[in-house]
Amino acid sequence: MFWLLQGHGEEGAAQERAAAHAETATTAAHSGGEAAAHHTPPLVEAVNHFIGEPIHNFQVKYTEPLWNEYVFKNFGTTAAEVFGPYTIENAVPWYTVMFIIACLITLAIIWILKGKYLSEDEPGGGQQTLEVSVLSVRNMLADVVGEHGLKYFPVVMTFGVLILVSNLMGLFPGLMSPTAATSVTFALGLSSFVYYNYIGVKENGLLGHLSHFAGPIWWIAPLLFVIEIIGNLVRPMSLGIRLFGNMFADEQVAMTIAGLYPPITQFLVPVVLMPLNVFVAFIQTFVFVLLSLVYISEVSHPPHEHGHDAHKGEIDTRIYYSGATLVA
Repeated sequence: MFWLLQGHGEEGAAQERAAAHAETATTAAHSGGEAAAHHTPPLVEAVNHFIGEPIHNFQVKYTEPLWNEYVFKNFGTTAAEVFGPYTIENAVPWYTVMFIIACLITLAIIWILKGKYLSEDEPGGGQQTLEVSVLSVRNMLADVVGEHGLKYFPVVMTFGVLILVSNLMGLFPGLMSPTAATSVTFALGLSSFVYYNYIGVKENGLLGHLSHFAGPIWWIAPLLFVIEIIGNLVRPMSLGIRLFGNMFADEQVAMTIAGLYPPITQFLVPVVLMPLNVFVAFIQTFVFVLLSLVYISEVSHPPHEHGHDAHKGEIDTRIYYSGATLVA
């Protein structure tokens, strides 16, 4: 998106629906851990009302048998026990609907802020807001990766805006934060993992990218290679767990405090905690983007003509940002 800135009878059915709603909390706990204390948003119910039945029939006929036969059979369990019961009401999971909405909101925000045209002489308020955000991420990208890494700005900025919108969606009635579900955060972490490894292979070749994990010392290279491979393979999980844990915990703390003395706390607590929720949303977006930049900096190197001193300066900057990330 940031390329835009660069160029049965009725009674029986009712009983089934009621039973399915009773299982919704368990289902969501399996799939994202978030909905144990949430009602299903009306929008999700509407989506499943219109398209839930054909998707449910497809899942029961095709995907569930495949999961059971080729994956979960080896572990003595079933897809229903892992993912939750297959019902029409959860055929399209809440986090899928919310993430699609987050993508649409992100596109709408960029389009609205960009305006009909971009002006250098008389930029509007939306354009100025957009420029501040763009320059912040661009400068951080240049500091961590280097000037040569600015070509990766569109993907990095898309990560940032999409995650921020997803984090903030839970503050609005009728919506839920898709980043409070592990399915979404793990997918984002996996996307970051695939992207920076793609960059490594593209810039250094497959053998050159793999040799990067071995380090410069030949006699310790085999051990270091194994350690680095394991460390890289757990990065999608660490990114996903960090983002999910903070967003899910933020919502759970707010709901727990709101239930202490209802209805007073139900109205006062959201207002008092809203600034903290916004702060957490921004911080978690910053941490995810910054870690992704650090990973890119490990596999992307400036042209050789920049010299040793320039490369050393970039390494010092990466170390600084890595330390800041650990503190965050």
